Amino acid sequence: MTSDAIVADGAVRAAWDSYRLLEKRTPAKARWQAQQRIQAAMKSHGRDEVARGTVFLIGVLTAQIIGPGDGGQDDQLDPLRDLIPAVIRKLPNFEMADPAQVPMATGVLMAASMGMDAVGWRDQFGAIAPQEALLYTFVLWLLADLHDSMVEQPGATDLLMSKTFDSLTAEPGRG
Repeated sequence: MTSDAIVADGAVRAAWDSYRLLEKRTPAKARWQAQQRIQAAMKSHGRDEVARGTVFLIGVLTAQIIGPGDGGQDDQLDPLRDLIPAVIRKLPNFEMADPAQVPMATGVLMAASMGMDAVGWRDQFGAIAPQEALLYTFVLWLLADLHDSMVEQPGATDLLMSKTFDSLTAEPGRG
């Protein structure tokens, strides 16, 4: 595990690939490629680091969804009234979601909503158990789906993330 809430780039990319496995619009070949990248990242960075990558992306998407927090926009989601309850209420729709992990996921969403480093907040509780890591994948999918709905474009979040990762790969010294 890395320190200071820094997450390995490959782990963040694998975390997004876990979203792509859940997303039914992902074509079969892309789904298979995502699965291969996840396995490679788990081998090189470890399962816990990939889970930390998912927590990082939850923080990024939460910040994107709630906006700058200046309080001046009427169409902005209130994290406590709208965002967090909407995500938490939908978690039982995922058959493999462990209800015992929901309090920690709620804490991650709260930390992100408050502008805190979600990874740093979660790291204080130690390693991420497999059932908790799986729940974070569901939370990430729900946040991406919510963002897509807000911009009224299915797949918009995936396209944005793909472009971001592509641009990072193109930068010298990155990969």
